[in-house]
Amino acid sequence: MTDRTLNVTLLSLDIAQNDPYANLNNVEEMLRRLPPSTDLVLLPELFSTGYCNSRDTIQELAETVSGNTVTRIRRWAARYNCAFAGSFLCRVGDSFFNRAFFIEPGGDETYYDKRHLFSLSHENDLYTPGHTPFRTVRFRGWNISMIICYDLRFPVWSRNTANHYDLLIVPANWSKSRQYAWQHLLIARAIENQAYVIGINRSGTDDYGTYDNTSCIIDPKGNILETTESESIINATISRQKVLDIRSYLPALDDADTFTITP
Repeated sequence: MTDRTLNVTLLSLDIAQNDPYANLNNVEEMLRRLPPSTDLVLLPELFSTGYCNSRDTIQELAETVSGNTVTRIRRWAARYNCAFAGSFLCRVGDSFFNRAFFIEPGGDETYYDKRHLFSLSHENDLYTPGHTPFRTVRFRGWNISMIICYDLRFPVWSRNTANHYDLLIVPANWSKSRQYAWQHLLIARAIENQAYVIGINRSGTDDYGTYDNTSCIIDPKGNILETTESESIINATISRQKVLDIRSYLPALDDADTFTITP
């Protein structure tokens, strides 16, 4: 059987605070250097605005899924024939969500609202939490799931029940002062779920710290993959056969506990 590889590109964006126009144009420029074989482009958490901690700013910048940010992503997906994943500041009626997106070139779209809101920065006072886990998508032979940033600290939420995903994507704004925790939690999620885990973090600085050189790709054994990087653009190829091999050799998830998550 032919191995199903996936060519991934991480855009570790230096986010211009509260400036969607600048951030979308920056991504557009970075995409000019996208390898032609790319299957999946990953963007950081709240890539078009940065983390907004003012209700007035959130009300000004939040968009629906029909707004400019998602419209631009749809165009990129069609133009480059690849999927895009990340999160953006979303408005639904009078509520605001940190919403993950997985937008495919064929037009399919999947969304997920961040469940665990970071109380240390008062995210829980400004945003509405999601209640439903990401619906795993099938894309180019891979089963793919997503969580957002702080969700990473809560392993039950991303437990890979019945091997339903091969890749877990984690868009984040996770400061370098907590890099040890960030990296080791990514490794733990990869090992316990026998899947690739990609932590796509922003770069640059904001009011909460610095972020450079913290994005990484973890294989199902917990190893950090070697990548090629140029100006915050990280490229790598991952192998689904590697996922299948480790699950065949050590079928640990067959022995996992069963549980039910309540909203």
